[in-house]
Amino acid sequence: MQATNELILEHQDIELMLEILKTVSTRLLDGGAVPPEHIEGILDFLTVFVDKCHHGKEEKYLFRAMEAAGVDHITGHIGVLIYEHEQGRIHIARIKKGLAGTSGVPDMAEVQAAAADYVELMVQHITTENTDVFPVADRMLDAGAVAKLCENFEKLEREMIGAEKHEEFHALLDTLQDLYLK
Repeated sequence: MQATNELILEHQDIELMLEILKTVSTRLLDGGAVPPEHIEGILDFLTVFVDKCHHGKEEKYLFRAMEAAGVDHITGHIGVLIYEHEQGRIHIARIKKGLAGTSGVPDMAEVQAAAADYVELMVQHITTENTDVFPVADRMLDAGAVAKLCENFEKLEREMIGAEKHEEFHALLDTLQDLYLK
């Protein structure tokens, strides 16, 4: 199995959460109720699963392996992708700040705007990785590099989130999908 296959499967989970985030943020903007534990779960998923785990695999291992194999940091999209990861962190911070609000009153317009910006960024980002970057990695990385990536991905996932938390995220996705997308 190519190491990028794992990242593509994670992209599917991320895309599902992005759809949930769009629905939840619109509901909040329209004055609808969303249980705080759902919002906390979404933010935990975006912070831990997407940023620390998924983006960690890319930044710490995949992009470095690609550069070692000869992919240019700029023309190979790597610099742009890292910048987009940073922008995603800014959008998540905006969502959290909007939820905290001023004097304890959440700013739902800011939450919705930040969520929309995050979703737009991530949809485009995932497309670039799936269609442009990962195929290059699959062609350029030899079997030894791929095996090392898979080993490092597993180690990072174990250390960053653990098996139990990974299963909790999948259960959260299932629950939120049933509540907000059906």
